[in-house]
Amino acid sequence: MAYTIREIAEQLGARAEGDLNLEIDCAAEPSDAGPSALALAMDPKYGEGLAKGRARAAILWEGADWRALGLEAAIYVPRARYAMSGLTRMLDAGPEIAPGIHSTAVIDESASVGAGAAIGPFVVIGPRAKIGANARIASHVSIAEDAVIGDDALLMQGVRIGARVVIGARFIAQPGAVLGADGLSFVTPEKSAVESVRENMGQVSKAAKQSWTRIHSLGSVRIGDDVEIGANAAIDRGTIRDTRIGSGCKIDNLVHLAHNVVVGEDCLFAAQVGIAGSTTVGNRVVLGGQCGVADNIFIGDDVIGGGSTKFLSNVPSGRAMMGYPAIKMEANIEQYKGLRRLPRLFAQVAELQKAVSKLGQKD
Repeated sequence: MAYTIREIAEQLGARAEGDLNLEIDCAAEPSDAGPSALALAMDPKYGEGLAKGRARAAILWEGADWRALGLEAAIYVPRARYAMSGLTRMLDAGPEIAPGIHSTAVIDESASVGAGAAIGPFVVIGPRAKIGANARIASHVSIAEDAVIGDDALLMQGVRIGARVVIGARFIAQPGAVLGADGLSFVTPEKSAVESVRENMGQVSKAAKQSWTRIHSLGSVRIGDDVEIGANAAIDRGTIRDTRIGSGCKIDNLVHLAHNVVVGEDCLFAAQVGIAGSTTVGNRVVLGGQCGVADNIFIGDDVIGGGSTKFLSNVPSGRAMMGYPAIKMEANIEQYKGLRRLPRLFAQVAELQKAVSKLGQKD
């Protein structure tokens, strides 16, 4: 679908100059932009790329001269990355899911489907499940018994929603996400080696040979509004109480939240984050890729974890953390600088040892 420069500027709340009736149908990097594309040159370092492409219009940095850059129109935005959110929302047609219910979908007669919902091929919806109005469900999705999906949800191909999972409005799940699988809860008849290590912090005692026995997951998963879950992410059901994710959270691909985890509102977890069982995470927490969080601890509000940080103990609100184990980011950076200096320090110590040895020989 094509939009005029005027329409785009109004949607972004931005200032536009030049031919405001010029139509564009896509966005592109400056050097790849064709005549119908809006070039994204929101920083002076991208200006040279405009000469390599054929764009007639662009989003430019404040102060740029669109005429000198050979353009017919330009849009100026105060915050480039935020403008990207509005522009991509306009240009994204979304997945093609035909309206209505596909003939191959299997929907239990006790389930309810809201008005305007679109149900794709080979979708299975279990007993007493409730699908909200205008929900869009792509092919091969399964929704188990008593699950509740809010209005305007989007479930992509192969998503699995377990029994009694409750999800709020405007939920998005990317392909292969699994919500409501059993958690890793197993116990042995007698004290296990793992329990002994927890008590004595490292000494592996001689434990009896015994098998693991399942603790069944009786809880489920409860998710707030405006939550997004990435591809192949897995959120386990609670053992007794529900695993909970607050409104506004954005969770990337391959993230795992274990049983009984509680996550506050507006958190952001990058790929391969893993949070162990019964841990509580506050509001607006940001965890970089491959962060790990131990079980039964608390992460306070507004904590930021750098990539690959490993949280092994409680963290107060408002701290930026990094490293393994997690420490304050500035302390971790100083440690890293110290490690880089070690080879030079070793060489200096060796030279000092030689000098002292020579002095000893003279005496």
